[in-house]
Amino acid sequence: MLQLPTGSNIYLGGDSGYDSHYTAIKQRFGTIDLAILENGQYNDAWKYIHLVPEDLVKAVKDLDPKRLFTVHNSKYALAMHAWSEPLENISKAAEKDSIKLMTPMIGEVVHLKDTLQTFKKWWQ
Repeated sequence: MLQLPTGSNIYLGGDSGYDSHYTAIKQRFGTIDLAILENGQYNDAWKYIHLVPEDLVKAVKDLDPKRLFTVHNSKYALAMHAWSEPLENISKAAEKDSIKLMTPMIGEVVHLKDTLQTFKKWWQ
């Protein structure tokens, strides 16, 4: 957890499977302004070291961040899923569950203080 001098909290997750640690993080730090979580390069055999799509959604619900920025997706092929699948999955979940999702194209500037910045579905 990165606690900025402005009072904002940014959670930067690494490669991780789903478990109760997400709930514990939320309980310990309270409001999470931005969660940066892995999304992609998953396989059911790797579920203890990489979030599979349904577990990513559970982690987001546990952390309850104001905004979500997913990483680890659409850059290279390690797993056997289509390269666009991770962003398709989380985009559908974000629409369904009202998750404020940030999906910048690789290299696109992200303005962390701009909560109204929008992003195209560039992977489609």
